[in-house]
Amino acid sequence: MLKDNSSSPQPGLDPDAAPARPAGLRSVDPAEVAIQARVAELEQLLGDPRDPDNPFGHDALLAADDRSELLPSAEDALTGFGLNHEFVPVELGGRLARVDTLARVLRPVFRRDASLALGYGVTSFLAAVAVWAAGTPEQRRWTADLLMGGGRLAIAYHELAHGNDFVRNEFTALPDGTGFRLDGRKEVINNAGRAEALVLFSRTAKEAGARSHSVLLVDKSVLPADRFEHLPRYRTVGVKGCEIGGFHFRDCPLPGDALVGGLGEGVEIALRSFQITRSAIPAMVLAGADTALRTVVGFAVDRQLYGRSVLEIPHARSTVAGAFTDLLICDSLALAATRAVHLLPGQTSVYAAVVKYLVPKFLQDATYDLSIVLGANFYVRNGEYGIFQKHVRDLPMTSLGHAGTAACQATIIPQLPRLARKSWFAGEPAPASLFRSWEGLPPLDTSRLSLAADGDALAASLVTGYDWLRATGSGGTDAAALIELVRSLVEELRELQGECTEMPPEDRTVLASPHAYALADRYALVLAGSAVLNVWREQLGGGSPFLADPAWPTAALARIARRLGLPVPERTRDEVDWLLGEVLDRYHGERSYDLYDSPLAG
Repeated sequence: MLKDNSSSPQPGLDPDAAPARPAGLRSVDPAEVAIQARVAELEQLLGDPRDPDNPFGHDALLAADDRSELLPSAEDALTGFGLNHEFVPVELGGRLARVDTLARVLRPVFRRDASLALGYGVTSFLAAVAVWAAGTPEQRRWTADLLMGGGRLAIAYHELAHGNDFVRNEFTALPDGTGFRLDGRKEVINNAGRAEALVLFSRTAKEAGARSHSVLLVDKSVLPADRFEHLPRYRTVGVKGCEIGGFHFRDCPLPGDALVGGLGEGVEIALRSFQITRSAIPAMVLAGADTALRTVVGFAVDRQLYGRSVLEIPHARSTVAGAFTDLLICDSLALAATRAVHLLPGQTSVYAAVVKYLVPKFLQDATYDLSIVLGANFYVRNGEYGIFQKHVRDLPMTSLGHAGTAACQATIIPQLPRLARKSWFAGEPAPASLFRSWEGLPPLDTSRLSLAADGDALAASLVTGYDWLRATGSGGTDAAALIELVRSLVEELRELQGECTEMPPEDRTVLASPHAYALADRYALVLAGSAVLNVWREQLGGGSPFLADPAWPTAALARIARRLGLPVPERTRDEVDWLLGEVLDRYHGERSYDLYDSPLAG
């Protein structure tokens, strides 16, 4: 269990420090001030990425990427910051109290280099979550000390023959009476050679079944050299700095105290862990798309074409405004998912899968559209625009990991019939705190995470949000369009309810039809619409002036409606010009393109 000590002052930070640009919220509690200060400290440490003299800037990071390595000086800086402390629960001496906070703190690193973020520490977090969720006190203490001492963990689920279908893995760790005998290969593992310890997902029973796999925590220093070897590094197109390799074990002994949780509990531990990591990682990765957008805005402002700037061209204007809107959609959904881990742990299995499926899809589409504005400069690998191409290459890699698109959809599909019957139009809506980034959260209790969602408050919040919108008429001059867009999403949810309740039994298995996968896609988009509506709703009456304006949710819901093939109503306001004004304001004011509008170091 993780206790929420986020209101405690963090070492090296001024607890009285005010945000550089107050968000305009009703009140900002001490915990939020401390979080903003921690993000600002890391931003300032890494400096202006566009400064050619910055040792952690784009030029240095691109040069390291060309060498397929992580920038050593940047890793040293992150060690000095104590980044690994972000992955360790507060009761073990770290700073991990809230999943949404973890995502925010990692954004300054992902904004610069996904390879650095993954290679330095996020991979360790992916592995450590299993230990936090099911480890013994001794395992948790040992893992915490390793990470806070600058060490690394690697997470080993994959075998090339089976990909994300890890339940079919053939790697064995069979009990031998005193411990286990490891035998087989694990492949495509980040930090395979750099990590001091491994979290291994292993077959511990010869017969197949739900209880045939277990999780092991392996200290590599105790492994006999003649029974264990590292496999050659895999070269990748994206995240080139990450050292992705593998292991080969040959009848390798391991003591019995390496077992995490109970024998045969591997699938359950993995699925609980995924609910945290699938929620958090997309929320971090969003920062890479922020840099891609910022790069294109700089190009469009500076570059002249036919006697005017590129940003004066209608297509470029709408593309930039659309990409910004997509980032706000993604962040709204990520906010709900990361906070649901604390507030709605019984429902997180489906939300985590939705955010892990949909956010990378949105970000990749947005960067593709932006690449058209950049034109031939998209292919440049260095210089002022070289960082764009790097982020475009890195984004697909960060969306794979242990849970690709199909794996996430396969998590969603079997749950749809039950949620459709019991929750969407009959369940309780989400608490307002789910959409309030500035409010504190209860401690994270991993024991409350359910393998199957016991409700769907986010979908129910779309229905109650529609009722509220009609009753209040909120939305100003945009009210009619906003109400119509929300109505169309509610009708889409109603249609989904009918189709999902009639889903044939075979569509609820790994043999699901393409139609079932399309239902999961539509459902994910409806949840994104609910997140947008309710994030905006909670900003009214004292929130950020920009986020309290109905223009951005109207634009966001229109983009979601188009993806669903729904009609989009005429609007009274030109949202492109209004959104572009905010884009330029944040560009020149050096602030992030997300819900937090955070000050940036260049």
